[in-house]
Amino acid sequence: MMENKKETFEYTYSAKQQQEIENIRKKYLPKEEDKMEQLRRLDRSATKKGTMVSIILGTVSTLILGVGMCCTMVWSENWFVPGIIIGFTGIAGIAASYPLYRSITRRERKKLAPQILKLTEELSKPE
Repeated sequence: MMENKKETFEYTYSAKQQQEIENIRKKYLPKEEDKMEQLRRLDRSATKKGTMVSIILGTVSTLILGVGMCCTMVWSENWFVPGIIIGFTGIAGIAASYPLYRSITRRERKKLAPQILKLTEELSKPE
């Protein structure tokens, strides 16, 4: 007599597990930059240099202003007039930070414009 053997195949699908596997797999695949990502990177790089320079100038100028204030308030006997001059130098640096940012950013955008315009034309074309 034949035994009734029931062969079955069980498979458990877990979307969460598959997503985790895919995320881990992506970490080890070589990175390929698509045109949209390249466009975003170029757009970010247009402001990066100006931002860094203006933040550094603003920070250093604020410290110079603080030194000038110390000179006028703490060591006011001999350092009052030099403190005012040092403080105004700091104020001038702070005031120059934003125009410097705009100037550098404008120059970087002008330099990157041909690449960005070419990429936007390629991305705008219907396939």
